[in-house]
Amino acid sequence: MKTGVYFCNCGQNIAGKIDSQAVKESISKLHPGIHVQTVDFLCSEPGTEFLEKDLRGNGIERVVLAACSPREHENTFMKALSAAGLNPYLMQMVNIREQVAWVTENPLDATAKAIRLIAAAVQRVALHDPLQKREIDICPDALVIGAGPAGLKAALALATAGRKVTVVEKTPVIGGLPVRYEELFPNMECGPCMLEPLLGEVLHGEASGNIELLTLSEVTGVVGSYGNFTITIRQRPRYIDLKTCIGCQECIGPCPVSTKNEFDCNLSDRKAISLPFQGSLPNAPSLDPSVCLRFKGEDCAKCRDACPVEGTIHFEDAECVVERKAGAIIVAIGGDLYDCASVPNLGYGKLPDVVTAAQFERMLASNGPTGGEIRTSAGKAPASIAIIHCVGSLDKNHKEYCSGICCQYAFKFNHLVGKKLPGIKRSHFYREISSPGKEEFLLYRHAQDDPDTSFFRYRDIADLKLKTDKRKIGIRYREGAGKEKGLAVDMVILCPASVPAAGTDQLGAVLEAGRDRFGFFEELHSRTDSAQSKIKGIYIAGACQAPMDIQRSMNQGMAVAGHVLSGLVPGRKLEISPMNAVVDEERCSGCRVCVSVCPYKAISFDPVKEVARVNDVLCMGCGTCVAACPSGSIKANHFTTNEIMAEIEGILS
Repeated sequence: MKTGVYFCNCGQNIAGKIDSQAVKESISKLHPGIHVQTVDFLCSEPGTEFLEKDLRGNGIERVVLAACSPREHENTFMKALSAAGLNPYLMQMVNIREQVAWVTENPLDATAKAIRLIAAAVQRVALHDPLQKREIDICPDALVIGAGPAGLKAALALATAGRKVTVVEKTPVIGGLPVRYEELFPNMECGPCMLEPLLGEVLHGEASGNIELLTLSEVTGVVGSYGNFTITIRQRPRYIDLKTCIGCQECIGPCPVSTKNEFDCNLSDRKAISLPFQGSLPNAPSLDPSVCLRFKGEDCAKCRDACPVEGTIHFEDAECVVERKAGAIIVAIGGDLYDCASVPNLGYGKLPDVVTAAQFERMLASNGPTGGEIRTSAGKAPASIAIIHCVGSLDKNHKEYCSGICCQYAFKFNHLVGKKLPGIKRSHFYREISSPGKEEFLLYRHAQDDPDTSFFRYRDIADLKLKTDKRKIGIRYREGAGKEKGLAVDMVILCPASVPAAGTDQLGAVLEAGRDRFGFFEELHSRTDSAQSKIKGIYIAGACQAPMDIQRSMNQGMAVAGHVLSGLVPGRKLEISPMNAVVDEERCSGCRVCVSVCPYKAISFDPVKEVARVNDVLCMGCGTCVAACPSGSIKANHFTTNEIMAEIEGILS
């Protein structure tokens, strides 16, 4: 077996500190018969051409490249080996630029260090296996979970590129939370108006034929891996035929029963058959069997009798389970608001005029429970309002993080309240104020300049106490100096922390996708790869990954679409790296330690053979399972125990 060592001078980056001639002499003494060559710029076109020619001409079977970081040019040199007819994995790179020349002051020390590292690589490369990449067929289509701004933006981008997309939404409507809000920060744009072009394109646009929309649906099972997922979806019946319904709403009026409308934050009632709110899409009602008299044993068909289009309402519809195939899964289920009842001193749920930000949003909306009018529980317009920031945020007893968007909508409320009720007194109780961005400060500045707006800073949410005070709400608070003071207002708006949506844990378990310590879906890297989860092929977008506004959510939706479009190309096969873990089934005891430690969920347990199995599509070759296996039955290709031990011996010899 003939080994070739190629030393790159890299101009003076390496040659300025490391004596290549001394390296050549030392390596030749340690390994007689070895082939050593020095090249000025090995990564350049002349350098790679020389490498190919020299490999062929000297019958080299193993290659050591002493140059820069593998991150820079490992692929360059692997291509050169392939062009010379050598298996590219029969190569070992030694980083003598960043790890030696750039960090070692003394040239003698740098040369000695380089000699040891190259000698170690020579011993290691002799044990390398000629690994082969594998290719598999892929499905280029995608499944999106959640029909909010992020999910719909990703779905439309993919559909426009010709991909088939299935959108799974658990509610009867699409658009997420923003379509329920009348005006959005920072520029007070109409939420439904702003999102209508996106919703219209998804439902009726040129690319809508590539989008399958499944409302009232949830993902219940996922098998397979990147490029070839099979997803099981449970779909509850709407009892309304979307193809024939004309959205006239004639069926709603005759319905004899009502219940609280969760889409209005329980501030209004809805019928058993209803639209969640005016303007919701798809423009067709849905029937709630938990409320409908017909599903309670009574022979009621008033809604069907009132419908002008025969055959639109189907009481006999039943829940069904469907399967879809996709190469990638996009999670965009959005977020939720922290339960304000968890801060009992604020009186939420006890004092009638203490409302959450979500409830106040619906109160402001013209299609909301009060028709856009701000009213107390007594039906009167308030003369004073308190807005409490950071409810549950920046608090080790609740949520330690800052949600970022709460201050923005709090100052939006300040603006809208002043606009609807001129002269009303507004008081902001805040712990910290956040207004990043080139436009976001405008609403804050408007509040600061408003003579009817006051600011009070508190240190701890526990220092605020709310109780009834002569038909008003009395607020006791402790100012910065520690002195306790009081204020009475007609209404209080609570701005709670943004938290993961209900059902995040269950969906995470189905997808086997990790959540971070706050419960959000965990990204691959918080700065460089926030749109990818740690499971290859499962992407995250929007407020399910972290608290964020519409702009960031939709940008993340586009980032996810980019990942899918570039990674899953029709007609192209998926290339799988051979540098992954392999289980020796004869030695595996079936203890499942590897299953529990794998950060990429690449290892499963075969209950028939009672052994661990590695999915090489998901495996990233991190070696965690190799280190954890008590029986030593898992091998990491290209990083075997023998290879690593030989490298260590080479350095120490």
